[in-house]
Amino acid sequence: MKNDGHPSDRRAFLASGALLVGARLVAPGPVFGAAPPQAEEEEEDVTPAEDLMREHGALNRILLIYDEAISRMDAKKDFPPEVLASAASIVRRFVEEYHEKLEEDHLFPRFEKAGKLTDLVVVLKQQHAAGRNLTRTIEANATLSSFRNASQRGQLRKSLRLFVRMYRPHEAREDTILFPALHTLIDPNDYEELGDQFEGKERELFGQDGFEKIVAEIAALEKKVGLYELAQFTPPG
Repeated sequence: MKNDGHPSDRRAFLASGALLVGARLVAPGPVFGAAPPQAEEEEEDVTPAEDLMREHGALNRILLIYDEAISRMDAKKDFPPEVLASAASIVRRFVEEYHEKLEEDHLFPRFEKAGKLTDLVVVLKQQHAAGRNLTRTIEANATLSSFRNASQRGQLRKSLRLFVRMYRPHEAREDTILFPALHTLIDPNDYEELGDQFEGKERELFGQDGFEKIVAEIAALEKKVGLYELAQFTPPG
């Protein structure tokens, strides 16, 4: 005989109801007060040292263009002056007025204040000034008329050689000595804040994805003078 009012039956019914309600509470779906899902992933953070070092990589690609211009001038072959002018413009805008300015405003003073690597910093600052003088000369002579004038062409070739000769060891010392030592002068929170400042300045001067735009400019110049394909630099087996 069915016992409709048995207490154990009522407990079983209530327990099953509680489970159903609990399942609804934890089921996936929008929850009031919860943060909406992000539409896209946030941009990956780049540390200050990584930021500066990848900018050195961009400069090294410019130095290859300078090398090619020197080689062709030495061999009395044509080189598009507009490519050289554009390359020097990138050096001035991106390297000197942005990258080096970051170093001079945010890195060098920290080393000077701490009394660390001060001799190196003195030389780096001197080389920044020398590089700007050379860039002015390169930009002024990166014209068709200068290429046709023996004296101006000689001045241009000399300035290119001096620039390449100076900046390869300049970058190497910063990458292997100065930038790694920055961690000893700044705590992790300030280091992260410094990275945000670098990124903010980049966006201010070059817009969103400023570094990527500069790299694209360099790649376009490489293609014009046959330097873009990486495989061409591999020695024959």
